[in-house]
Amino acid sequence: MEDDTLAQIKSVVDSLGSPITDLQILLSLLCRPLDYIGLLPPQCRQFNLEPLQGSRVLDIAKALPPLQRVLIEHVLPTWSTVLIDEGHLPLADQYFCPDAFSFALSVAGDVVLCAYSTLLSSVLTEESIRLLVKLSIQYPIDRLHIAAFAGNDLSARKSVRWDDCLRNVFAVPLKAANAVGTRDLPPELELATYFNGFSSGTERLIFTLSRSPSQDRITSVTQLLMKLVNVGVFPSSSFLPPSQPSFFRSTLATIRAKFRQDDGHSYSKFWTNTLISLSSTVAQQTIFASLCSSLAQLPSNLGVTAKDRGIIVQESLLLRTMFGTLQPESDVWNGVLGVILSHDWKESYARIFVSWAAGAKTGPMNSEALQALLSRTLEMWCAPEHIKHSLLSRHHYITSLLLLIVSYFPRQSECVVSTALSPRFVTAVGQYINHLDNNIRRCGMLAAELVATRAGKNLDFGDWDGDADGKPWTRDLRALCSARDIDFDPCTGDELEPATEESTPAEEIITAGVLEDTEISALKLTKADVAAGYDSDDSLTGYASPTSSRSASPTPSELDEMEKDPTLRVGVKKIPRPVYLAQLGEMVRSARVKPGEESQEADKIEMALNVAEELIRKKRDYGTELEENAANLVYGFTSLNDNFELDGFENKRQRAINALVACCPRVSAACIIEEFFSNQYSTEQRFVILNALVLGARELASLPVHSANLQPLNNQRTTFPSKTLPPTLHQKYLTVDGQTNGTVQGLLEGVTRAAIDRGKEATADKVPEFVRERQLRIRKSPKVVEVSPVERRSRALLPGQTSHPHRTAFIDIAAEYFIMPFINRFWAFLRNEQTREERTAHRDALYRYHGAGTGLVLNPVVLSQFMGSLALLVHAAQNAPQWLPIIAPGALELAVALGTRPISRAVSGDTDSTEPTGESWGKEASVLTAALELSLIVLDGCLELDGGRSLGLEHTGLLLGAGEWAGKIFELLEKGTLVEGGGGVHEVRLRRAAAGVLLKVDELTSKWRRSMVDVR
Repeated sequence: MEDDTLAQIKSVVDSLGSPITDLQILLSLLCRPLDYIGLLPPQCRQFNLEPLQGSRVLDIAKALPPLQRVLIEHVLPTWSTVLIDEGHLPLADQYFCPDAFSFALSVAGDVVLCAYSTLLSSVLTEESIRLLVKLSIQYPIDRLHIAAFAGNDLSARKSVRWDDCLRNVFAVPLKAANAVGTRDLPPELELATYFNGFSSGTERLIFTLSRSPSQDRITSVTQLLMKLVNVGVFPSSSFLPPSQPSFFRSTLATIRAKFRQDDGHSYSKFWTNTLISLSSTVAQQTIFASLCSSLAQLPSNLGVTAKDRGIIVQESLLLRTMFGTLQPESDVWNGVLGVILSHDWKESYARIFVSWAAGAKTGPMNSEALQALLSRTLEMWCAPEHIKHSLLSRHHYITSLLLLIVSYFPRQSECVVSTALSPRFVTAVGQYINHLDNNIRRCGMLAAELVATRAGKNLDFGDWDGDADGKPWTRDLRALCSARDIDFDPCTGDELEPATEESTPAEEIITAGVLEDTEISALKLTKADVAAGYDSDDSLTGYASPTSSRSASPTPSELDEMEKDPTLRVGVKKIPRPVYLAQLGEMVRSARVKPGEESQEADKIEMALNVAEELIRKKRDYGTELEENAANLVYGFTSLNDNFELDGFENKRQRAINALVACCPRVSAACIIEEFFSNQYSTEQRFVILNALVLGARELASLPVHSANLQPLNNQRTTFPSKTLPPTLHQKYLTVDGQTNGTVQGLLEGVTRAAIDRGKEATADKVPEFVRERQLRIRKSPKVVEVSPVERRSRALLPGQTSHPHRTAFIDIAAEYFIMPFINRFWAFLRNEQTREERTAHRDALYRYHGAGTGLVLNPVVLSQFMGSLALLVHAAQNAPQWLPIIAPGALELAVALGTRPISRAVSGDTDSTEPTGESWGKEASVLTAALELSLIVLDGCLELDGGRSLGLEHTGLLLGAGEWAGKIFELLEKGTLVEGGGGVHEVRLRRAAAGVLLKVDELTSKWRRSMVDVR
């Protein structure tokens, strides 16, 4: 019967792995396994149309991982957005993180254990990380422990399950950080937040297991603590940054409170047995050092008030409660003693350690532990290396530890007398007295006096008054040793609790009523005026308006609820959200609209525009679906018109086409270039095509994209003459052709300016004053170091590294799919257009074909935008291997040809002239500017890459022709010649571009003139 159930589940897995076109089918498939294992939420039972048949208990570890894998790899990448919109995402999450109603079920724990293994064994996506965040919050480690040890399985199998669980939960932060890369990691999975919460769960687990302890439970907790030690959750420093996780910083307050309530001592005994059972002495020392660094700090390390001594006793009781009584033969003796004597603690810690060794006020004094501790401390204090090389702080600590131990013994006790008379101690006192540092010398003198006094002898070196040479410290320590901390009562614990802010009274939280809408609006308006710096007239005073008797207007959230109310939308068919790219293509390329469905067609297009970019980018690394549908989507979005005046139509369409070019460049670039030269598109649509090519290429090249609307225009010639327009409309009409070509022109402006500035730097080397100034500057060492291929391969083999899909770089495809197809297709198009003009040249002016007509490719508006886009593509591909031999000469030849040769017979707009000579061959200023800027970018790139060698020696004629052409234009402009379409920004840019080309050509020819061969 179980095999039959598994077969049914396999059928569900196969159905989920295949394309699903209907949400109801998906919900039905999701409900069937959940209902069988008892995790189906009650509100989702209506979707379970075909329940699974069977009566036996299902093996979750065998049946659920295939379902989880198909969900994370196929269903959620496609349907997550739709499930969120419809409110059904918790149903899919139920397969990984069962809700609060199922938290206590044993099957929920099994599901979570399988979920960790499935998620971490797959490539982590955004959905996987979201589920890991949800798991870390809702299912802490104490709940996972219950799941791992539940059932009637063998003890060995439970131990294996617990080992797998620990390995998975400890790998979550590292794998999540590797998966997100440079993106933001969810705060819940950051190292400090994750392991601080993990520490709190560990403390709860210890408290739960302490009620019925057993050796298996102690072993499982020791495994957990060993893992925490290995990841650094037990730091030994008192001052920790927020990014450092700390076990005791998160749990010590809770541990103190539970110790005070532990009447049966079961909680403390479990802690002690667990820490003693740790297999590694290093782990014991790490935990003990971390606990000591988290203890309460005294205002004065040598304070002798009753409060100070009570805190010391309370902290020593905490050590005894966790680590037990300190016995020389105990398992933790050597580890604890190593921490006490090897770390540089303060004097207050010495007081705590001695009080703990003495028994911490829990019975008679532990003389055996004190004697063993005195022997080891005396050995350290008398060591010549310690006397000569230790710092003053360590001398203070070891000396205070020694004298505090001596002060706990009765006067003239055998142990103190033997210490005072031991040759080792007497020799060490002499070495201290001979020390060159007066502060260290007084440590030995004080120890000799106090030990001699406790042994019944008289010894007084004198000269203890004053503030120099550590005398105040010696007086404080002498006062401290006059009484024992252990003789005082421990503090109540209030002094050890962290200070908390006073809670706000309930009367201040609960308001008497809700503010009227008029009062809220007035309050917002007042805040806005104050924030804007508005200075009102002092003669105008406000007044309190009477409360309106009308009901308040609905808020935006209420309007949205009314919009979604099914009772108010009877007969209105809801447009389903597309989850596959084929569905998206059908929405934007629908054939005919049936009568009466115009509004539905508008909703389809609006839905397609809203989800297009997100869906395209989501499918980027998801099989071949994007490659199969890219061409169809390019045709659909490119030919889309705003027939329904949708909000944000242009922006959303542009972003969708940009995403197509960036995510599937090999298919989309070829399609979009071919569509650009079709005569069915308007000027606006051609600008969209050019923007998509540029912005997609820059995204592939990891270059920034700036909006031209955000850049100020400093040229006063472009200022709009009317001052009565609102700022929004003023900016709209100020930008040439609105937003469509502002992006390309703004980017081109920045690239051109950078190229000219580099020319200034190169020219500055020829001026002696500038050369001297540069030589006097301090050169900074480079901060970025290239990683060698060997090191890169070695890093790739490190554990924890996750392989991500290879992203296409623009330099790898620039020549083959972008630039050269664009240039070659333009030459073919120009040849065809000129041939059509020649065929109709003998006809009357009204019937001639004009290739440079309005909206066509050869029109100056479109042509200048074409060359600007090509210039940006050439600039982005500068590091491509084909740039110098193919891209640079091809682009420069195109720029020179379009800047010097006639393109159309009607380029000047004089349709009646048939003569091929005269002023009818004049060029528009925008075309000349774009051609010169394209030439400038090519020349600047050649100088940057190889100093212009390949262009100057292999394409000498082309280089000299470009220089001659730019020189002639600059000469005419200097004489005051007016260019058609000049003025405004074009006048400044044309003059600057011509001068820039002249400088670049001069710099290049002056470097390679002797090797050039003029082939003209």
